[in-house]
Amino acid sequence: MNATELAADDTVEPRARSAPLDQSRLTHLMGYAATRASVALKKVFAKHLGPLQLKAVEFSILVLVASNENVNQKQLGQALDVSPPNLAVTLDRMVERGWVERVRSTEDRRSQIVVLTKAGQQLVQRAEKIAATMENDALSVLSPAERLLLLELLLKVSGGRRRAGK
Repeated sequence: MNATELAADDTVEPRARSAPLDQSRLTHLMGYAATRASVALKKVFAKHLGPLQLKAVEFSILVLVASNENVNQKQLGQALDVSPPNLAVTLDRMVERGWVERVRSTEDRRSQIVVLTKAGQQLVQRAEKIAATMENDALSVLSPAERLLLLELLLKVSGGRRRAGK
């Protein structure tokens, strides 16, 4: 039966709006499961860190800058797999909010180093505490060993070079 015949046939009942869709052809796919987990974690992140008006990429930038002295824009873009134009826009927004500053490198005047402001230092400390609590809550269905294994496997799949927790 084609779409025109289906439309003319009064015996075809529309799918109940509240009935869940059959996802069985997707649930065995790793990419689908990873995406679903990512969506769930992003929602939890937004709920917990939303009041700080902090996006996930901004949180990652703050943590990387806090953890790495003399980090430049190119290094941040490579670490986060963010294109230079998108990173520039994000950093502009972070500069406007007073979280980071761009400073010319003394070693290479063509390069700009990204540094945290006092407000950025305070924000990253606060956000990391919230993020730790958030992750504990979001991953409470997993045992500590399962969490470590999941992290290790995700880093392996994503090309992370270091082993989780080491």
